[in-house]
Formats: sequence, structure tokens, C-alpha cells
Amino acid sequence: MPREIAPSPSAEPKLNCASVIAVVVSEYNENITCKLCKAAVQTLIANAINDADIHVIRVPGAWELTYATQLAIKQPTCRGVIALGAVIQGETTHDQHLNRAVTMGLMQLSLEHNKPVALGLLTVHSLEQAIQRSGGNVGNKGEEAANALLACLKLANAIE
Repeated sequence: MPREIAPSPSAEPKLNCASVIAVVVSEYNENITCKLCKAAVQTLIANAINDADIHVIRVPGAWELTYATQLAIKQPTCRGVIALGAVIQGETTHDQHLNRAVTMGLMQLSLEHNKPVALGLLTVHSLEQAIQRSGGNVGNKGEEAANALLACLKLANAIE
């Protein structure tokens, strides 16, 4: 029978005193992204991450999420990154190109640096959809991204 390795639901991610989690958040659509950021930070704190170990990095827009994530993830003290933003569809296909590029860039950074990058980039058709995904009736994708990062950290602990 194969050995199953999975994070323990009760396990706390092991962070040494020099470890941080970066929360990179876009300021574009700030009425949405601030709610994502607040939920992500609250989720980390509720899961035994000290607030001093959480670094919130603000960038102008979703495009800059990859650059700031790269800067953070390269730091030896960075244990993982939560990338948060909101791209709302407009009259052109610009949103599709932006979403694809940012998503692929974040995934590549996670693989290159062997550190988790949680995706909290809303890719929605309307402001109403963004509102519903930032604390409305669909939940909060900032909280979901923080939980995904914590699960990856726990999984890494279980495997290591």
C-alpha cells in the first residue's frame, strides 16, 4: 500500500523566526483588492502566523504582481507568496491577455523557486462578480488563497 503524504489539518506551518509570508496586492480596483488583502491577512493570523511575519507589498496593478512576487520570493526569508488582484472584463480582450500572462508568470515563479505562490487574482466579467468574490455570497478569494498557501506549507512540512 502506498504511503500517503498530506498536510495534517491541525498542523501549523513551520516558520522559523526569519520566515515571512508576502502578500502582494494590486491597488487597481482597490475597493475589491483591499477586501481580499484583509481576508488573507486575517486568515494567516487566525492560523498562527504572527502579524510581524506577514509582509504586505502593494503594487499599482495586476501586471506588477509578478514582478513584486519575484522580488519577494527570491528573498531567503520568504516562505511563500499570496498574489491578490482584480481584473474586470472591459470592452476589449485586454483582460484575457493580462490574466493569462500574470497567472502563468506566478506559476513559473513558484516552480522556479520551489516556494508556493497562491493565486488570488479575480478574473471576472463584472464589478458585481468581483464584489461577490471579495466577501459577498461567493466568499472571499483572499481567504481562499491564504488557506491554499497554508495548505502548501503544511504539505511541504509533511514531505520534508
